[in-house]
Amino acid sequence: MGDVSERFWAKLPDGSRDALVDRLSQSELQSVLLDVTRERAAKVTPARLLQRWQQDRFVQPSTIDPRELVQTQQRLWELLPEKFDGVQLSPVTPLGTCSAIATINQHQVVSTIRGTEVASDPTNELAIEAAVRRRAGQDRVHLAACQRVVRAQPFDGPGMSAHFELFVLVSSARDTGSCRTEAELLIDHLSFWHAVLGDKAELTFTAFTESALRDRIEDTVRPALDVAFTEDAGRTASANYYAGTALGIGLGGAGLGSGSAGLGDGGFTTWTADLLGDAKERCLTSCISTERLTAIGA
Repeated sequence: MGDVSERFWAKLPDGSRDALVDRLSQSELQSVLLDVTRERAAKVTPARLLQRWQQDRFVQPSTIDPRELVQTQQRLWELLPEKFDGVQLSPVTPLGTCSAIATINQHQVVSTIRGTEVASDPTNELAIEAAVRRRAGQDRVHLAACQRVVRAQPFDGPGMSAHFELFVLVSSARDTGSCRTEAELLIDHLSFWHAVLGDKAELTFTAFTESALRDRIEDTVRPALDVAFTEDAGRTASANYYAGTALGIGLGGAGLGSGSAGLGDGGFTTWTADLLGDAKERCLTSCISTERLTAIGA
């Protein structure tokens, strides 16, 4: 992609890149790109459209039975505690939603020409909504959403798709000291995932950096749960994504050959702290793949 981009800019007069990136307003750039897109769309033939439908991984339908998926969604919403407000998110979100707060490369997101990007991670979107509600004075914010997302990076393996559905939780509150707030948020999230997955739930944590949260896990979180909460000390994935402690959400005895199934993850982030400019803000996210959950019949 980088080579193609450089060859393109080399064909244009000097200063063209700066003009498009910095000198044009968003509305001016949008008008230009809309004209280009309209003219390109006018050249699409029915034969070419059919070919793209069959070959473009971004548009191919999911293999999951939507009737079964709806049943999974219904059960998740029914089990969700009342303290969590459900949010129906838009299919698009402001440009930079992931790269600005979650340090995700913009190439991994499907950007649009209208200053937006196709939703790729509802936890980022809910963190923005949580920040809005915290700024408005809400003491503690608990949000949930179920959203189909699109990711641009290629996925390997059978059944992997460029688009899939996630059920996510995001909670944000102000720090009260000694990681007490973090412990309370963990209990809220983990209790829900235990209710969803039952006694076969495999809930883990990884401390990428040491803090008082380890003590709170021992004296507060574990006693409040009715399921094991074990440490996964060998995990390295997402060490630069989560702020200190990450979560793993899986199901044991899933009948998938390996004896267990990974369904999702989560962890503490600095997102609401960054959005509000307040280092005392605490934000916990967690999510699972509803299609994965549906496929294993849990």
